[in-house]
Amino acid sequence: MTDLKLDIAFWDYDRTQALADGTVKIDGVDAGFHSARIVTEIFERMIRQGDFDVSELGMTYFLRTMDFDAPPFIAIPVFLNRCFRHSAIYVHTAAGIKRPQDLAGKTVGELAVYGHDAGVMPKGILSDDYGVTPDQCRWIVGGLDWPLKPIDFVPHPHPANVEVTSAPQGSDLGEMLEAGEIDALISADVPKCVLEKSPMVSRLFNDYEATERAYFQRTGIFPIMHTVVVSRELASEHPEIVKAVYKGFCDAKDVVTEQYKKGMIFNNMATMVPWFSKLIDADRSLLGEDWWPYGVNANRKAVDTYLRYHFEQGLSKRRLTCEDIFVPELLGT
Repeated sequence: MTDLKLDIAFWDYDRTQALADGTVKIDGVDAGFHSARIVTEIFERMIRQGDFDVSELGMTYFLRTMDFDAPPFIAIPVFLNRCFRHSAIYVHTAAGIKRPQDLAGKTVGELAVYGHDAGVMPKGILSDDYGVTPDQCRWIVGGLDWPLKPIDFVPHPHPANVEVTSAPQGSDLGEMLEAGEIDALISADVPKCVLEKSPMVSRLFNDYEATERAYFQRTGIFPIMHTVVVSRELASEHPEIVKAVYKGFCDAKDVVTEQYKKGMIFNNMATMVPWFSKLIDADRSLLGEDWWPYGVNANRKAVDTYLRYHFEQGLSKRRLTCEDIFVPELLGT
């Protein structure tokens, strides 16, 4: 039987390298792999043109398509990008923001769209843990350190009681933060002024690693940013192929996981990061032996929390569940 030709797109991650270089094969699939300069270019091609059969999508980008009249995608429980996000909140040092509650009444910038993936989680955490809700702030959406192409391929909802405006064309939210034109910033990307250690900016949570590790200990949530989607046509016509695609992503992740584990014998000398092995040990102790899990069972709480935040922040029309968004054949994973 001839293998099914599939175009599969994702960014350049260690956990997908074994797929891209052919180390891991997907049973029954003749795969062509695609990437892009920045990951949102993959999102746009998938959502606007349906260029791929299987594609990485940011969670919010995927969830916004669930409100289309005919939702084009369904997800498999593969999470290529996940990140703790207390560290994504930056403040102007003269804005009087010493604790999360001080954000109330402030003007906050946000990268790309209101409710980008790295914005949904911090806003939810600020609301759940500190009582700061999005309607208590003024929001300015824009680019960071480079001209931002408009994200015009998904809807841009926000609640009527939340003030959201666009930054002036060509402006830079990082520069606006440093100049005090905005009081705070939530961004997936680290602004240049922070990387250059400007005295005018800092993170809201200075010891963010300790804060984020404590958050995981308390909640068990390792926040999810991106998932992988397949066309509904593929899921309907070839469910066994979709299961094989899921297995392929799992196998590729296992390859690099074993490389890191075995690399500890030689102090992970292939990686020029001092104390890298110690970090792996610390992460395994906290997060578990499978510290970057795929599948529904290990991620249900993290996914459900994201889905709740997405709805509460006015980004989804209804409160979705794992059963709504994942391929039925993979709900038991």
